[in-house]
Amino acid sequence: MKKKLLTVILAASMTMSMLAGCANGAEEVPVEETPAVEETAEPEAEAEPELSDEERAMEVAELIDAIYVQEWTEETDELCAAAKAAWDALTDEQKELVEGEEADPDYFGRDTGDASKDDPLNADEIGENEILVVSFGTSFNDSRATDIGGIEKAIAEANPDWSVRRAFTAQIIINHVQARDEEKIDNVQQALERAVANGVKNLVIQPTHLMHGAEYDELMEVVEEYKDQFETVAIAEPLLGEVGSDATVINEDKKAVAEAIVAESVSGAGYESLEAAAEDGVAFVFMGHGTAHTAKVSYSQMATQMAELGYENVFIGTVEGEPEETACENIIEDVHAAGYTTVILRPLMVVAGDHANNDMAGDDEDSWKSMFEASEYFDAIRCQIEGLGRIEAVQELYVAHTAEAIEGLDLKTASLEDGEYDVIFLTDSSMFHINEAYDNRAVLTVEDGEMTVHITLPSKNILNLYPGLADDAAKDGAVLLQPTEDEVTYSDGLTETVYGFDVPVPYLDREFDLALIGTKGVWYDHKVTVSLAD
Repeated sequence: MKKKLLTVILAASMTMSMLAGCANGAEEVPVEETPAVEETAEPEAEAEPELSDEERAMEVAELIDAIYVQEWTEETDELCAAAKAAWDALTDEQKELVEGEEADPDYFGRDTGDASKDDPLNADEIGENEILVVSFGTSFNDSRATDIGGIEKAIAEANPDWSVRRAFTAQIIINHVQARDEEKIDNVQQALERAVANGVKNLVIQPTHLMHGAEYDELMEVVEEYKDQFETVAIAEPLLGEVGSDATVINEDKKAVAEAIVAESVSGAGYESLEAAAEDGVAFVFMGHGTAHTAKVSYSQMATQMAELGYENVFIGTVEGEPEETACENIIEDVHAAGYTTVILRPLMVVAGDHANNDMAGDDEDSWKSMFEASEYFDAIRCQIEGLGRIEAVQELYVAHTAEAIEGLDLKTASLEDGEYDVIFLTDSSMFHINEAYDNRAVLTVEDGEMTVHITLPSKNILNLYPGLADDAAKDGAVLLQPTEDEVTYSDGLTETVYGFDVPVPYLDREFDLALIGTKGVWYDHKVTVSLAD
């Protein structure tokens, strides 16, 4: 009908043009009258067929699956809003029918707490100094505010001159929170773009990750793309610090975490001490995530640390069962063999999110609680659904890691323009020092932000230097610093030719490693410090 109506309109238009043209000519040509065309009203559009309950639920499921992805796109915001609007339009009965590849009624329907208690920390007006706290994230509102928010607040209170902002690495979680609660959280790229747009000069990134695992590596890659847009960038240590080579390697960070989580769990179980709990037949099982990354040795190291502290009734497990000895079935057998009859399960995770609530404490048959119960070895299984981030001692450890990063950042060369500077060069040994003619002084050269100090030594007895440890210097392929020949004039007028070296300087006012080898052919470790002269 629309095409027919358009044809009639075009025909009438042409006729009117012909009449107008004739009126302008010398002779009038008679034209037959065109019969009037009666306009016909279009029929009413047919009503859309009513969708069934299953079809409406499927539409919502498809929208949820569309935002259950790890990559942000320009359509993400629109899809999040559409998914929530479609969910809200369902009846309670229809909501129960929502089921997709990732979708289920809990996506929008599960009560995880009040989202308004959480601060997404995505405001602009950051200033020149920013601490970006990067977390995997959680869609559990209470845990997000208490665990992640607890760490962020502790860091902010300890650094009042710095702006603290947040980023999550899990886009799936960001989309979930945005769609359900209309709370927008930056991913890492968005947070870095925000920092650049706000003119941030000095950036410290504090990961809340447990270890140097796959997520930490991915974070490093993203930061690498942006580092040139800031004057200085430092990435702080994750919670457990450096990984180490094998299960026997432990450090002060792992010790501090072990002591903190055990004390919190013992207190939460109502005991005055771990020993008192052991006498009652109580074992504490801390469930981590697990990983195929080489950093999985960190879980074995935590088990070693518990043993070193004498925590005989403490066990370390992982959801993924990597490393293998941390799989749930192995932990069940270990706890049973040790003779304990009551088990306290608690997450070895920064947040008490999906893994803690479902994989650990859920009612499904494959949850840790269910598997421990199904073994029929134990009288009672109890769960403490609390993340590490809410423990004050853990917060203090993150604060300490941030402080170390800031210390290193402040000592970099952002404030030093290219040029030469008089510096003091000090070592940890009287056998390794600057030539006496220079009174511990040397010249620091800054070029394109890189620092190098030229040191003149007392003799030619030191053949090479290496910026690092002696063990690494002795390896094949190690790039050694080669000597220069420096002529020295002493106060009595005598001159001498000695060796000098150009040494790269990673930072000022702080010790760094510098190995040396002499005429005896043995490498020695030394610590040196370079400071601007007064």
